[in-house]
Amino acid sequence: MMLLAKILVVLVAALHLYFLVLEMFLWTKPLGLKTFRNTPEKAEATRVLAANQGLYNGFLAAGLLWGLCTAQWNVVLFFLGCVLVAAIYGAWSVSRRIFYVQGVPAIAAIVAVLVAT
Repeated sequence: MMLLAKILVVLVAALHLYFLVLEMFLWTKPLGLKTFRNTPEKAEATRVLAANQGLYNGFLAAGLLWGLCTAQWNVVLFFLGCVLVAAIYGAWSVSRRIFYVQGVPAIAAIVAVLVAT
């Protein structure tokens, strides 16, 4: 079960690194426009905000990987909890799709870590 927990934590971290790239570097590019269903004009107007959001996603990934590499499961659970709260807020304020993309993997990882430790 520990292996599954580690795999799920890495998956959540990888998702947030992907979000970092999308929001910081691809926001105004075709993949970013398609992913976030933006027009070029709206994307350009919100580019700086998206980059800031991407940076925060990078911090979440870094915290998860730091906790995993040092086997500090309380740190891992803290950052998974942060991901879950962000997913709940995103689902409420933007789109329910955010909960499925971010929240469900975070919940799975939380459960796996709690069972494994």
